Amino acid sequence: MRILIANDDGYLAPGISALVKAMNGLGHIDVVAPEQNASGTSNALTLTRPLNVFRAAGPQQGFHVVSGTPSDCVHVALTGLLGQRPDLVVTGINQGANMGDDTLYSGTVAAAMEGFLFGIPAVAFSQVEKGWAHLDAAARVARSVVEELLALPLTGAPWLLNVNIPNRPDADRLPRQVTRLGRRHASEPVIRQVSPRGETIYWIGPAGDAREAGEGTDFHATAHGCVSITPLQVDLTDHAALGSWRSRLALAERS
Repeated sequence: MRILIANDDGYLAPGISALVKAMNGLGHIDVVAPEQNASGTSNALTLTRPLNVFRAAGPQQGFHVVSGTPSDCVHVALTGLLGQRPDLVVTGINQGANMGDDTLYSGTVAAAMEGFLFGIPAVAFSQVEKGWAHLDAAARVARSVVEELLALPLTGAPWLLNVNIPNRPDADRLPRQVTRLGRRHASEPVIRQVSPRGETIYWIGPAGDAREAGEGTDFHATAHGCVSITPLQVDLTDHAALGSWRSRLALAERS
């Protein structure tokens, strides 16, 4: 068993160290992580400059560090950096939730998705709140989930799971729910400031509140003391609207 671990908070983040420790003993582990915090980079690949890769020292000794995005890390790992193809891609543990619309922006989810796109089963792990509180319990959840997944056949069609863990000391004893993605309200307004040079600068505002957080959603599960496990797919096609759009466009061509 070979496991590839990546994240978006950067190779020095406590979350990835906790995840690596949690995976110890489950197989051969390779760690490929961004040099800097790359939160919110989604599925971006770096195409306008070369990427540097170096080996970390200190507590992260052995980690491969990439001067790019989370997707870069997994892409480079799978297309030339590693000698062998991993059996599983695991990402995180992210500082903060990746639920609802957040999954479209998440580098943690994107890194897992990159493995999925290469046909490898993948899991993204996140803590619901920022600050790394009770990270040890979240790591135990990750270990337990991966152990259960490894008991399943890893052959056939790959899968992509998004796991969100409440920041609680008993997180590993919480029930788990298979959920769907909820929805958020639009983001809060940008924050306008003036730089020391007198230029107007803008910070992206915080995420909006949950808009669709009913029973069955990831928001509802974590708010009610459960670990949320959401199966994801990459196909963004609005299949239900295909017929309608064919009719509309045919009508437009005749008019």
